[in-house]
Amino acid sequence: MKRIITIIGLLLFVSAVNAQSDTTFKIVKKITGDIVDFTVDNLDNIYILNSRNQVKKLNSNGDSVGVFNDVKNYGKASLIDVSNPLKVLLYYRDFATVVVLDRFLNAVNIIDLRKQNIFQAKAIGQSYDNKIWVYDELESKLKKIDEEGKLLQETPDFRLLLGQAPSPIKIFDENKYVYLYDSAKGVYVFDYFGALRNNIQILQWKNFKVVGKYIFGSKADTLFRYEIASFNFDEWRMPEEIYKSSSFNFTSTRLYALRKDGIYIYSIH
Repeated sequence: MKRIITIIGLLLFVSAVNAQSDTTFKIVKKITGDIVDFTVDNLDNIYILNSRNQVKKLNSNGDSVGVFNDVKNYGKASLIDVSNPLKVLLYYRDFATVVVLDRFLNAVNIIDLRKQNIFQAKAIGQSYDNKIWVYDELESKLKKIDEEGKLLQETPDFRLLLGQAPSPIKIFDENKYVYLYDSAKGVYVFDYFGALRNNIQILQWKNFKVVGKYIFGSKADTLFRYEIASFNFDEWRMPEEIYKSSSFNFTSTRLYALRKDGIYIYSIH
């Protein structure tokens, strides 16, 4: 495993030396309004969290197609998972609660993780089969639960498996693998049986996201794109008006940047 990590590190370094820096970011659209945070799905739908803790869904044209107003019980969502556009997960970390919404943002189910003895979890993520991945920090295990919260499977204790306990802030299920991102330890890649397949040394990236065959992220004024299968590693220097945005999100061809006056949508190549 150490040899694999070393090889990947060398590949990242060599590719970074040849990284791109002259890409033009072309603005496609701007979305204005009361926006505190946001995310996007793979169909370019935009999900906005406003200052009243409402979640609004806009389609790719910017038209409103749904609103989730039931915020009195939970406050601000810690995480919004939209990897499946037909099923949205709102995670409220302080209450260890997952609210499942349909594509119109109507509540379908509420899962109290505490009833499954999961009391501390920074990250959740949707699985390929519409179940939910949860990393239980107290037990140092990756667990899969169904929509009722029932435990379906779990990994061994990562402290025994890895010799240390990661603290992932993001979980993505893409192309038959589960990606756990710990910004201090890198990306842990597991198969669906819980076997560790790789540890990619991507460290201290912000706005981390796995999209299809790519991993996106940013650091200071630089946008990164890592191609998982080929180990190709591209980077682009961003103009000041983009990199000073409060947060980014990505699809395979677009960069979304949240600034004080709205979300700016750019094409990337």
